[in-house]
Amino acid sequence: MNSKKQVAAGSRIALSAMMAALALIFSYVEAIIPFNFGIPGVKLGIANLVILTSLYVLSFRYTLSINVIRILVAGLLFNGFFGAMYSLAGGLLSLLVMALLKKTGLFSVVGISMAGGVAHNLGQLLVAALLVSTGKLFFYFPVLLFSGLISGILIGIVTYLILKRLPERPLG
Repeated sequence: MNSKKQVAAGSRIALSAMMAALALIFSYVEAIIPFNFGIPGVKLGIANLVILTSLYVLSFRYTLSINVIRILVAGLLFNGFFGAMYSLAGGLLSLLVMALLKKTGLFSVVGISMAGGVAHNLGQLLVAALLVSTGKLFFYFPVLLFSGLISGILIGIVTYLILKRLPERPLG
């Protein structure tokens, strides 16, 4: 690997580490300042600002590592084992859906974020249904669908504003 490629790889790794730390800070803020919407399990998901921004600035591989690191560390620190399992299922499904939709080029940042919010809630609901061995939990999906859409819109708008302000030069 030549030195220019090494600098670019080092820049991406450093940026990934900073983004993972920022996502973890956002997870901590959300854990200590509860946004009580009156509906169990509904959160704004401000750490997804970092994940969605990373999906546009870095590759899927780097974004995946940022997301997994954030979820596992936040789960161990703030949510416990089951909280980490739910978040991991939701986070991985959400990232996969967002990456696939981004790849098509047919959706805006807000549309991708909305789909990610819904996919996150669906992933968590799937794990919960598997753990308690009942499909009755899916009666709760319309509530989670609506909350995923609303939080996805908010996160998507803020991410769009962030991306507009970032320089358009490649790393390295």
